[in-house]
Amino acid sequence: MFLIDEWDCVMRERQESEDLQKQYLDFLRNLLKDQPYVALAYMTGILPVKKYGMHSALNMFTEYSMTDQLDFEEYTGFTEVEVKELCGRYGRDFLELGNWYDGYMFTRFRHIYNSKSVVEAMRRGKCSNYWTATETYEALKTYMDMDFDGLKADIVRMLGGERVKVNTLSFQNDMRSFRTKDDVLTCNDENSLSCAVGLAYYSARKDYRLVREFPTGKGFADVVFLPLPHTDKPALVVELKYDRNAETAIKQIREKRYTQAFEGYSGRILLVGINYDKEKKAHSCVIEQTEKR
Repeated sequence: MFLIDEWDCVMRERQESEDLQKQYLDFLRNLLKDQPYVALAYMTGILPVKKYGMHSALNMFTEYSMTDQLDFEEYTGFTEVEVKELCGRYGRDFLELGNWYDGYMFTRFRHIYNSKSVVEAMRRGKCSNYWTATETYEALKTYMDMDFDGLKADIVRMLGGERVKVNTLSFQNDMRSFRTKDDVLTCNDENSLSCAVGLAYYSARKDYRLVREFPTGKGFADVVFLPLPHTDKPALVVELKYDRNAETAIKQIREKRYTQAFEGYSGRILLVGINYDKEKKAHSCVIEQTEKR
């Protein structure tokens, strides 16, 4: 039995060397294909087994992806039942674990938790960004900067709370078949501001739960940071404006009494108004503090 982790490292790290990739694929094919001593070969990686350049792929594998796990759904991470059992055993708050690590939604097992992060949270007794700490985002940034087919705008929309349809079957996914645009367009409106605020949330998620388009009874606050029960930090109401001014954003929060919708919350609240000036290409921010009893 052969177990190979990150089988595609050569394809990812030596993208420019087609000869090296060819040698590697030939090695795997000669090692595994139609060999009487092979009972099972199980390989994991980011890239699918497919054709690379002019060289044919390994055609004897059945592929399982993150969008089509079939029988492997429950083994992709921890199921909700497993996390509840672990929380009971280690005395952890299941709702807090869900806010942090309930990262996947599949067909049969609706909620799948990141197993690495759950294990670390149980062992260390606190939630933190254990999984994202294992890798940087520099590799992803390279492809985002290419802005292929409006990629940047789609990322901004998704981080701003919108949905974007993705055809996972059409993407070549060989780390080489990309096309760049001469004119790189970057969206810079309220949605982009929401994106930036959303990214900031990842560093604060140990203390806050973020709610976009928070219903207030007299409209919607753009972003609300609700402190988790274990923290003594203030709540934040964030109103975003584009090409207006930050004072207008603060005024809207006060006039529409957004803070009155914080049912069950008492304590300090920061009112945050942020504006982006497209002419000056600069942000302005006004912060006021109030309290709800």
